[in-house]
Amino acid sequence: MFLRTLLLAIVFHGLGGPGHAQLSDSGAPSGWIDVSVAVDPAKTPIYEGNPPAQFTWVLSMAKGDKLNLSDLHMGAHTGTHIDAPLHFIAGGASVDQVAVEKLIGPALVIECSRGAAIIDSAELNRHPWRGATRILFKTRSSYDNFWNDKSFHKDFVAISPDAAELMAQAGVELVGVDYLSAEKFGSPEPRAHLALLGKGVVIVEGLDLRRVSGGNYDMIALPVKLAGVEGAPTRVVLRKR
Repeated sequence: MFLRTLLLAIVFHGLGGPGHAQLSDSGAPSGWIDVSVAVDPAKTPIYEGNPPAQFTWVLSMAKGDKLNLSDLHMGAHTGTHIDAPLHFIAGGASVDQVAVEKLIGPALVIECSRGAAIIDSAELNRHPWRGATRILFKTRSSYDNFWNDKSFHKDFVAISPDAAELMAQAGVELVGVDYLSAEKFGSPEPRAHLALLGKGVVIVEGLDLRRVSGGNYDMIALPVKLAGVEGAPTRVVLRKR
């Protein structure tokens, strides 16, 4: 029922009628806030070891062609994206098999302690997270404007395996982080990913939460529907409840 109500609200109120889309970066006037990272090959940081983003014009009106047509090359985990279970679970659900209901609905934004180097069970339990279906973490990665730097920051705030286990066991369906991975950089094993994806929890990575305060929101996260793959670029918007 919530999903149906939310989608109807978007159609009749959020869009403002044909040709009058009201979605804005500032969150006004519709209240929707775009928390996706713009993918710009010249500016967007890329996780170490992932392929770079490269956009080229196949056809260009500036060169006399009748239309513009671009060719896009980038990894599935570029900018804001989801990790489907297939990312680390053999035989797990691919992006096109992730239930839309997990990607749309109420979400809790948690503003982590500024000094937190990792989201472990102690940091998690400092916040009233239980009962939330979707949890997004705002961390030092946002406070220190990591997105303003093209260089990849290895010291981003990740989720520890014990916190991941707690959320998975509590029935959380989606977890989001404000940099390029939920896993601590250099971890010998992807234990946080395994704890979450192994229970079917969708992970959204690369959120831009710099303009978002903690609290309860409506969330829409729609990945490109790529068949049979483990991740996909995703547009994510929030609206304060």
